[in-house]
Amino acid sequence: MVIVKNIDVFSLCEHHMVPIIGKISIGYIPNRRVLGLSKLARIAEMFSRRLQVQERLTKQIAIALHEILQPQGVAVIMEASHMCMVMRGVQKSGSVTTTSYMLGAFRQDPRTREEFLRLARD
Repeated sequence: MVIVKNIDVFSLCEHHMVPIIGKISIGYIPNRRVLGLSKLARIAEMFSRRLQVQERLTKQIAIALHEILQPQGVAVIMEASHMCMVMRGVQKSGSVTTTSYMLGAFRQDPRTREEFLRLARD
């Protein structure tokens, strides 16, 4: 299992046109192909550079890695602060939104999923 944690990402909420600031952790279980670690951050950055919602961003990263690498499994977790929650409306500055998307072994095997979640938290 390969995990890169705490990749800083900055995006814009497609609903309110204000920043989403967060961190992404990406894990995959190689099959035959591997990817340079910096490429995981580049893929996260590539998808975050467009107007987004966090759920779609998390899913797009996971699906792209799955299509490129054809690994045994892919897992992506994103934690972010949405300026639409901080600056507008309810104005809750401490709120954090967490999304995840898992494919392959991470979705099918609870032990694999738990190992990723534990390592991504530490």
